[in-house]
Amino acid sequence: MNGKRTGIGMAVVALGLLAAYAGEREREWDFGNDAMGSVPKGWKVAETHGRGTPATWAVVEDRSAEEGRALAITANKNQGGTFNLLLAEGTSYQDLEIEVKVKAIAGKEDQGGGPIWRAKDADNYYVCRWNPLEDNIRLYTVKDGHRKQLASATLKVDTSVWHEIKIEQVGDRIEVEFDGRKVIDFKDSTFPGAGMVGLWVKADGRSRFDEFEVSAEDDDD
Repeated sequence: MNGKRTGIGMAVVALGLLAAYAGEREREWDFGNDAMGSVPKGWKVAETHGRGTPATWAVVEDRSAEEGRALAITANKNQGGTFNLLLAEGTSYQDLEIEVKVKAIAGKEDQGGGPIWRAKDADNYYVCRWNPLEDNIRLYTVKDGHRKQLASATLKVDTSVWHEIKIEQVGDRIEVEFDGRKVIDFKDSTFPGAGMVGLWVKADGRSRFDEFEVSAEDDDD
């Protein structure tokens, strides 16, 4: 009898460990249960070479979002080379897949935005951003606070609706899809290790984000 109990106990522990591991390998945020008017729990506001007041990030009501709420920059007086970040603390992904929906709301200098990944801190990460003012989507590295363009694709889309950006990086290969269409395929090894994921908006952009998902990818090569 004791042997059976021990076996059952070990099985329960094993299942618990597997569940915890699966939780670490895949995360999803739809912001539907987060408190209105504040930054979601577990997220941290940051800036890359900020020159003004940090942008205000908060969960807001948005009937067009999946759960009726979205994560937004609600106030932003920044300009020029200021990059407004929101980092998901405690996340650590190397080979990964990211999906996020973005909607451009306002901004004279910049609009839109996108995800960041393999982030070491607020000055070192990959970022892919859509900017409807320039009709393009671009892939960058930000290293020691300095941004370098890796690749770019032209996009002309309806700015009044949500659009989906999807990133897949395995090793040094980065693939970008926009609304289900591959637009960038590039190789870069600037940041080979794991890092945090998050969101990015430049200068005075005010944007909304929804259905942010990240999962670990296995390299089968």
